[in-house]
Formats: sequence, C-alpha cells, structure tokens
Amino acid sequence: MSEKKLNFKASGQVNISNDVISVIAGTAALQTEGVIGMSGNFAGDIIEMLGKKNFTKGVSISIENKNVRISIDLIVKFGSKLYEVALAVQKNVKTAVENMTGLSVAEVNINISSMVFEKNEPIGQFKE
Repeated sequence: MSEKKLNFKASGQVNISNDVISVIAGTAALQTEGVIGMSGNFAGDIIEMLGKKNFTKGVSISIENKNVRISIDLIVKFGSKLYEVALAVQKNVKTAVENMTGLSVAEVNINISSMVFEKNEPIGQFKE
C-alpha cells in the first residue's frame, strides 16, 4: 500500500492513511454473508502465512478530491447468489467507510476472483 495520506484542516489537522481505509473496507466486506475471504497479492499471502490477519488483502484504494474509489477482490462461498453478495458488499463497505471517515465513497468495485466450497457441503446442492 502507498504511504499517501488524506489531510483535513479544521481547527487542526487529521490524517487518514489509505491503509486505514483499506482495513475498514476489508473488515466490512468480510462481515458480509457469502464472503469467505479476499484474494490479494503475494505479499499479503506471506503476511497471512506468518499468522497475522491481513484485512487489507484484496483491497485497493484511490482518493481524488475527498472522493474514495475502492476495489475489492472477493472469494465467495459456492452456491451464493453472486449478484446479491456483490451488492451487499458494496453497501456494507460504502456505509462503513463513510461513517468512520466522513469521506464520500464514489464507487465500490467488486471482483469475484473465486468460489470455494465450505467443509461438509455436498457438491451439487444449490440454495435458492
């Protein structure tokens, strides 16, 4: 992640790191039903192998004029309705980031990179 920070000036200065916004977005995405995890880059995978939970894995942030654009790479539970999961993630991420930072979220882009079976789930059964 970049070290770029967003600055606010009122009666002082507040800096919000892109990493903080990524953690907020990643946590909100992971709390959405149907989301198993997030896919990311090699460095993120190494961090998780070391036993640390990486909430920024699979999240990228760009900020222009206090408008945030978020992209998230998801791993979704097999049998989930992808469109509904994606919409729920968009809503949860937008709400969490706006409430916690005061920034405006212009867009939340979802990339479903894979699907996985949960343990003890028979193959071929779809939920309606």
